[in-house]
Amino acid sequence: MFTYSTKGTCSREILFDVDAENKMHNVRFIGGCSGNLQGIARLVEGKNIDEVETLLRGIRCKGNTSCPDQLSKAVGDFKAKRDAQKDGE
Repeated sequence: MFTYSTKGTCSREILFDVDAENKMHNVRFIGGCSGNLQGIARLVEGKNIDEVETLLRGIRCKGNTSCPDQLSKAVGDFKAKRDAQKDGE
């Protein structure tokens, strides 16, 4: 399970899994607006991470980000760390 610490939102962390086909699973937000975040988690379940990243990037709420925007950043962070790990092998 990948864990991402959010910045600038009511949620504090985002947790998720990515399978071998780059599909997102088991998305959980820690903190934030429970109903809305459960809805986002269900909507992205089984979606390709590139699609999720593109779809949610740039959505704004309070400040200059939002929980969906932070999920897009979490996906980007996941991909960067995965790619760095592959390069290090």
